[in-house]
Amino acid sequence: MTLAQRTIAIALIGMSIGARGALAQEFNRGRSITIVVGYSAGGGYDLYSRVLARHFGRYIPGNPSIVVQNMPGAATLTAARYLAANAPRDGTFIAMFDPGQILESLAAPDKINVRFTDYRWIGSMSREVPICYAWGATGIRTWDDMMNRREFIIGLTAKGSATYVNGATLRKVFNAPVRHIAGYPGSNESRMAVERGELEGNCASWSAIPQDWIVNRKINVLVRFSPKRPDDMPPGTPFVNDLASSAEQKALLDVLNAPADLGRPLVVAKEVPLGRVEILRSAFDATLNDPAFLADAQRHSLPIELIRGNEAEQIVGAMYAASAEVVRKLKDVIE
Repeated sequence: MTLAQRTIAIALIGMSIGARGALAQEFNRGRSITIVVGYSAGGGYDLYSRVLARHFGRYIPGNPSIVVQNMPGAATLTAARYLAANAPRDGTFIAMFDPGQILESLAAPDKINVRFTDYRWIGSMSREVPICYAWGATGIRTWDDMMNRREFIIGLTAKGSATYVNGATLRKVFNAPVRHIAGYPGSNESRMAVERGELEGNCASWSAIPQDWIVNRKINVLVRFSPKRPDDMPPGTPFVNDLASSAEQKALLDVLNAPADLGRPLVVAKEVPLGRVEILRSAFDATLNDPAFLADAQRHSLPIELIRGNEAEQIVGAMYAASAEVVRKLKDVIE
């Protein structure tokens, strides 16, 4: 391609982007964009979405207002299904859901009836470090303490949530004495149950653990489900893969741990025009690099790590590419 041809090509691309931005500005002016959160108010997903909502609209042409709507149910599957079946297909509805549901869709595709490669991924706000912990007053201080109990009682929103998957991993892969108590709509309600002594501990994302619990050492972290260990996590916390006894166990754990790399993801329906998807992705990327947004997230002790939409789609695609044998073992763990 000659210099003149490259110049013309660049000019045409610029004109296309400019026209697309002008159309988006006209479309979004005076509108609102709704972020549908699959858990109840007060938990980690809700808090992440509300911090995002305060800044996201500045980077979308037309500066629409951003509204957060909580739609708890079936460990966020209700919100994901709503996006696919009932929400407008114009990019004005975005869902934040628990990526543990991807494992559920792998293990029971006919039951879940949702394939997460069919969504358009905007990106994610962080990579998570899932943990299981014990409330300090129980006297359970270490992995071995927990393993030697008759039972270890933790909470549950619904099957398919990351909390359920992590607890089920301990029970099915390591024969840990975990017993789930179901019926909690979100992590906020589960934390209150832990403080009341109704639960002995739980599994959760490290970013959702109250700072008061960390600073005052109210919990003991038993295991983490990510090779990454945040600086404020006790250095002796074991990584679950290091507890595995075989290569086959580690291969299964790699798939079970994969949702942590998707953290707090945002998706739109597959029918949303690609031009609007790209505009939302660009706005999301810009927001997560905005100093005011980052300061806001820091005030709420929310770790931020941008996972772009294309990268998120690659992670999801790799999960769906798991071998039939791994999927069979996965099904045994989470059902």
